[in-house]
Amino acid sequence: MTSLRPLGTSDLDVFPLALGGNVFGWSADEEQSFAVLDAYTAAGGNFVDTADMYSAWAEGNQGGESETVIGKWLASRGNRSEVVIATKVGAHPRYKGLAATTIKGAVEESLRRLGTDHIDLYYSHFDDPTVPVEEIVTALDQLVRDGKVRAVAASNISPERLQASLDFAEAEGLARYVALQPHYNLLSRDTYEGELLATTERAGLAAVPYFALASGFLTGKYRAGKTVDSVRAEGASEHAETERGRRILAALDTVAAAHDAEVATVALAWLASRPTVAAPIASARTVEQLPALVAVADLRLTPAELTLLTEASEPDAAA
Repeated sequence: MTSLRPLGTSDLDVFPLALGGNVFGWSADEEQSFAVLDAYTAAGGNFVDTADMYSAWAEGNQGGESETVIGKWLASRGNRSEVVIATKVGAHPRYKGLAATTIKGAVEESLRRLGTDHIDLYYSHFDDPTVPVEEIVTALDQLVRDGKVRAVAASNISPERLQASLDFAEAEGLARYVALQPHYNLLSRDTYEGELLATTERAGLAAVPYFALASGFLTGKYRAGKTVDSVRAEGASEHAETERGRRILAALDTVAAAHDAEVATVALAWLASRPTVAAPIASARTVEQLPALVAVADLRLTPAELTLLTEASEPDAAA
């Protein structure tokens, strides 16, 4: 059985691949979503990531669709205690920002949609610079004290605001962030590496990167001159036309061939090996897409392979 990883300083232990819930109720209907969730947990997975605003961007949706699907699945399977549910606050159309009253109202809606009395990991989705960190941290601490949230975390936040939040929580004895969800992958390294990573590492936080597969580009299915039918095809295909994108794919191909593994698995394994990273997030619209994702739990890359991928993905690497 795959070993679970501790999530920072929390008492949560998670599978090394978080299943992204952004597709549930959007490009995956309820039946497809249930099938993916079933297959993920059958493979040993226990960490599901969503947000209250998923998928407000889709025509006809208003936000909360993903949480609703997950809630129905939890109720039908009776497995709430076996799954670590992470969701986020701050970007729902009716609950924008991180004012204390917004957080208080939004969490109740998330709990209702998820059909549960507690959320395991609750993120501030996007930092709100108009609200002092003291107000945000205090509001999140109250949720922990009330038993509505087990642990709190942040996403899309500057190193300065993250450090200020940690310092205030420490000084006041309040619930402290245990994780950070950064934008991070082989193609996008400067979005995390640097002061944000250093702050995370100093504080002992776990990183749970989103866009772990660069909107599908790091699955290897997007190649120069190749057309792919996907809602994400346009953005992912652009990378295939760049020198760096081709260099990364070549390195991934080399390592994947050595292990008889999928390109996506190798990309996730590199990410999972990086300092602070506990579990990359990746989503699957169909059950067929899932094996390549959960296989990261058992793929161990050699130091030479990790170096090959790291050097190939350096923004200023030579051709």
